[in-house]
Amino acid sequence: MTDGKELKVVEADDAENETGSTDTVELNGEKISISEMMQAYRAMEGNVAKLKKDNRKAVRRYRREEELKPYQAELIRLQQYLEETGGKMVILFEGRDAAGKGGTIRRVTRYMNEKHYRVVALGKPTENQRTQWFFQKYVTQLPRGGEVVLFDRSWYNRAMVEPVFGFCTEKEYKNFMRGVTGFEKDLVRQGTTLVKLYFSVTKDEQARRFDRRKNDPLRQWKLSEVDVQAQERWDEFTNVKYEMMKKTHTTHAPWTIIRSNDKHLARLNAMKVILNAVPYERFNTELNFVPDPDIVVSGSRELEHMEAQRLRGGKFIS
Repeated sequence: MTDGKELKVVEADDAENETGSTDTVELNGEKISISEMMQAYRAMEGNVAKLKKDNRKAVRRYRREEELKPYQAELIRLQQYLEETGGKMVILFEGRDAAGKGGTIRRVTRYMNEKHYRVVALGKPTENQRTQWFFQKYVTQLPRGGEVVLFDRSWYNRAMVEPVFGFCTEKEYKNFMRGVTGFEKDLVRQGTTLVKLYFSVTKDEQARRFDRRKNDPLRQWKLSEVDVQAQERWDEFTNVKYEMMKKTHTTHAPWTIIRSNDKHLARLNAMKVILNAVPYERFNTELNFVPDPDIVVSGSRELEHMEAQRLRGGKFIS
């Protein structure tokens, strides 16, 4: 008896055995061959293994999201401090395609007061914007007192994407590189807290994430023509990244590099960098607010690292 169902082994007669027939099992009044039963058992084992794997992933994902929550609570406290003091904060999220910018923005803002933050992701400039001062469209998006604005790509499009794909002229690129540090210095001088994050992913990891986007119908919308060419133009992006870091990493507006091959650690440490940029009163003083030095790198250290790569191998890698 098995789960209330009667199992009965029925041996085949000699004639059937001579023709190669196998024993069968009678299950709840129905006959099924031993081989069919074994196939069903193996399929069940595979399903169980998949369920266990999916369960482990779900548990791991849950634990990671739980690990972020104390820092997300601190981000709410930071936001309250800005509201009380009238402070303004701008956070730039830059980096290659599929570096993890969007996922980090979603975690940073998940529990924040929607009335006091905005995520800005500007599209292709209009004809009118093309005739304006380059920074004008960004100035209109800057925060009021008590507000945080997160730029999912920013004015630094002109330092990376636009020159690589020919979306701007050489003159426009040079004008931007000459003027951006003064623009940022004015922002900071007039009381805006400016945090510049660059998410750095390896070429192999970017390729893996692109493949996932291609094959996952829920992620295919993320894959653009620019993404498709990102791997082919890897070295071009690396060169303009170096020039951007070299000319726009300043004392008043430094770059912070987030190593983002591990998305969870990138999100966690980006939160720490943001929290450390504002002198608010900590909600939980027992939390570890020190960024992981293997994940968070200063712009100056990244420049040294890239220059060492060039000396050793004749070209930049990261």
